[in-house]
Amino acid sequence: MLLTLTGGAGAGKTTLAMALAADAPRRPVRVLHGDDYYFRTPERGVWTPDETGTPRLDAGDPRSLDTDRLTRDTDAALGAAEHVIVDGMFAHHTAPRTPHLRFDVFVDLPADLRLARKIRRKCLSEGFPLDVLLRNYVDHRREAHDRHVEPARYVCDLVVDGTLAPHLLARQVWAAATD
Repeated sequence: MLLTLTGGAGAGKTTLAMALAADAPRRPVRVLHGDDYYFRTPERGVWTPDETGTPRLDAGDPRSLDTDRLTRDTDAALGAAEHVIVDGMFAHHTAPRTPHLRFDVFVDLPADLRLARKIRRKCLSEGFPLDVLLRNYVDHRREAHDRHVEPARYVCDLVVDGTLAPHLLARQVWAAATD
């Protein structure tokens, strides 16, 4: 079975993926992280110059995701694991070539809480400059979320409340996906 976890940056997709893997009804489980599938060089993807003119990958645009590589890895994982979980803002774009049961989940969290989580992760834990993160959010990320991520809510099989504890969400997802 393929489970995809889609939602905004900071919604808790990766945390939920780990909880789902730990609580899976059958083994083996493979988790693929969408953040590992963005293009790395300006030849592919959407690149925009920052305030210094340096090109930066627009991770808020699904065209920046290497969906071909993600599809290949998803197909390989589905051949070896009972459950494959793909988490990422655009996880619902995953389109394996081999037919399998599929269940798409949208992890919902209010914008202010997503931003707070992103500040905690990027700025406090990783040392990313807060002023750059906030400027990027105001100038681009809010609109990109509304345009590219939010519409997935309406095509997913289940919308979950990202404010709930991950172990509770995992139980909810497994119950719905295996019903």
